Amino acid sequence: MQDREKFPYEDIINMPHHRSGKHPHMSMGERAAQFSSFAALTGHKEAVREKARQTEQRVELDEDQKAYLDKKLWEIRQGRHKGKETEFTVFYPDKTKSGGEYIKVTGVVKTVEAYEKVIRLENGENLKISDIIDIR
Repeated sequence: MQDREKFPYEDIINMPHHRSGKHPHMSMGERAAQFSSFAALTGHKEAVREKARQTEQRVELDEDQKAYLDKKLWEIRQGRHKGKETEFTVFYPDKTKSGGEYIKVTGVVKTVEAYEKVIRLENGENLKISDIIDIR
């Protein structure tokens, strides 16, 4: 009886490993995948990455910069840039957090919609005049 207490599974310890006739045998990789870690905090990595992503703050133009832009916009409306590639530095607000980014956009001006306050480029892009900080 003392031996029985020491080895309670002695009757099955040396039996051959059972293989199901019904289910296919799992590979070691499949078995390991069952016990691998799981994402307990789904979306946590993405949230941390989003929080760490930097945005730029919108620049407030001074009076000289505003006057320069007004002059450039007037030249564009008069057709002085007609058929020429023009480079605009445009602020694009971020969709998920405060701030945004400044992007240089190059294109040929198609029209200036004064009522809508938009510059339409021939490539189909529309630039909000209020978001433009530089024109070259």
